[in-house]
Order: sequence, then structure tokens, then C-alpha cells
Amino acid sequence: MKKILLLSLFAVMMFGCGSMRSASSGETVSIEGRITKLGMTTFQYGTHSITYGGKPYALRSSSLNLDTYVDRQVTLRGTKVEGYPLEGGPELIEVSEVVMK
Repeated sequence: MKKILLLSLFAVMMFGCGSMRSASSGETVSIEGRITKLGMTTFQYGTHSITYGGKPYALRSSSLNLDTYVDRQVTLRGTKVEGYPLEGGPELIEVSEVVMK
């Protein structure tokens, strides 16, 4: 388990520090949809997800417990995290506010 964690962290550092950074990182976004808890994914980042306009987004929050909003229709506000998306994954949003509909 430790080896998998260390390899995952190494991969995030390698890909996140490369030249694949999104030009829109740090951009403030407002997204409407239903928050779901992430299970096993191919991209290995974020704790939750939301789909808006047919496009999935990975979510994380250092200030909110996103579990509170699972399976609820919400509008969330946050910022795109620099260095994401990693190859093949969705953009990552740092969520700062959630309003239930």
C-alpha cells in the first residue's frame, strides 16, 4: 500500500510539474450539477466529482466537507487547480463554496 501511495505521489509530482499545465489554471468557476463521491478512477486525484455541460470535473476542498453534498443538486464555486488536468483526466476544482438548490 505504501508503494502504491509513493508511486502515485511521484506520478502527480512528475505530471503536475511538467509543461502540461492548463492555461486557465486559477480561473474562478461556477458549476451546477450533482456531486458524487469518487471511487476508483484512472486519474487518482480529487475526492468527488460533478458533471456540467456533459464535461466531468474532479473536486477537492480544503475548507468544506464535500460528503455533506453527495447526491444533491448544487451550485459550487471554486478555482481550477494549476497543473491539471493530468493526461486523460478531468480538470480539478478547489471548491470554496457550495449552495444547495
